[in-house]
Amino acid sequence: MFENQISDLNQKISETYSVEELFSSHVITVQSESSIFDALLKMQTNFVKHIVIAVKNKPVGIVTERDISRFLGEDKTARAVDEIPIKHVMKKNVITIMHDTEDIFEQCAARMKTFKIGSVVLVNDNGELAGIISRTDLTKSYANVFGGKYLVKNFMTKKVVTCRKSDSLKYALSLMNKNQISRLVVTNENGFPIGLISTNTLLTHSDYFTKNKTRSRDYLFPIHGGEKLTVNDLLNDELLTINQEEDLAIAANKMIKNKVSGIPVVDSNQNLVGIVSKTDIVKVFSIVEPHEKLRSMYKELY
Repeated sequence: MFENQISDLNQKISETYSVEELFSSHVITVQSESSIFDALLKMQTNFVKHIVIAVKNKPVGIVTERDISRFLGEDKTARAVDEIPIKHVMKKNVITIMHDTEDIFEQCAARMKTFKIGSVVLVNDNGELAGIISRTDLTKSYANVFGGKYLVKNFMTKKVVTCRKSDSLKYALSLMNKNQISRLVVTNENGFPIGLISTNTLLTHSDYFTKNKTRSRDYLFPIHGGEKLTVNDLLNDELLTINQEEDLAIAANKMIKNKVSGIPVVDSNQNLVGIVSKTDIVKVFSIVEPHEKLRSMYKELY
């Protein structure tokens, strides 16, 4: 009985994306000798946070915007981002999966969780690029398939790294790099959430790619006045939050609809109690099928 239920779940997941869509997923690539600037420009232009380094259409490395931020933060030289080859930053152990793997989303989720990565590259029988599945893809699929399964409070991250609106942008970025995260919740003096700032926020406001002047390592900050800007200068007036008692699928849908990768979680009194992100959704995605098997077995026995 439970085998049929699991088969139905897998069928729903596969219907979220057709095989053709998976095959046609456009993988953004650069050559290994391309500069960090080239990679960042492609990321910004194509609205992606990761880029694959390919040689003859075969993946040899992968790099994220956060990898670049961390690298530049630790780089002691005076090199600019258009002077450093991306091969010096990329991770060479590209996690791949065959394009025709059964239960491909579940398998990708397991790899993302195990290796703490944001995407898995699809390859064909010849090891050539065939597509890519990201946290966003899994989050979208979860929102469409798994409503009513779990609550936000069961899988949110309770440890939240915060900052104040008076903090400098440089301090905020250093906090993200130090904690290996992509976002900070901005709180007031009473600890209530009032905003969110992320590497994407910085990149969106950066004029680095529109002004061909200074080639600064501080590419995430405005070229003029970046040193003096604070978190408050980039805060949006509207803060997206979700209650801890909400369905996790609703949180996933909010992330997709609002094009964000994380949402602060509050209780009934609007106290900050956690944050839920696409990474948390991936963790759930990797266990939902085993949970469904156990639930089905329990119903049969009792």
